[in-house]
Amino acid sequence: MRIKMKLLAFDFGTKKIGVAVGQTITKTAEPLNLIKIKNNMPDWIKIKKLKKEWEPNLIILGLPLNMNNTEQIFTKKTKKFANNLRNILNIPVELHDERLTTIEAKINILNNLEHKNLKKINIDSYSAVLILESWLKNNKNKFKHKNR
Repeated sequence: MRIKMKLLAFDFGTKKIGVAVGQTITKTAEPLNLIKIKNNMPDWIKIKKLKKEWEPNLIILGLPLNMNNTEQIFTKKTKKFANNLRNILNIPVELHDERLTTIEAKINILNNLEHKNLKKINIDSYSAVLILESWLKNNKNKFKHKNR
């Protein structure tokens, strides 16, 4: 028997937050609409609506790190956002290494679309997809349950 969990993933930024939704059975994710940040504050109303709509069991948040595994300036802001997510939504949040996801998202989009459409594409939410799919791949054994 497999344990099914619904997941939301966020790629936190200073102007916008990429969002993806996924689940543990297929281990896939899909991008959702961005959440904009105004006056240094995320749109908590939209974030709460995401919780209500998708009913996630867990939130995955991309953790920005330097290539040598050290924290960068933005790491502290991301951890603060993680704490706010936990407190406001009352859902567990796991941080997951997001190094190079934005670059990978741009490369994937460029390989699959015409360049003129790149600005219309939601790169931050595709980054959230990559963060979530990477987390699912790294945690695949977490969701298997053996009957006794």
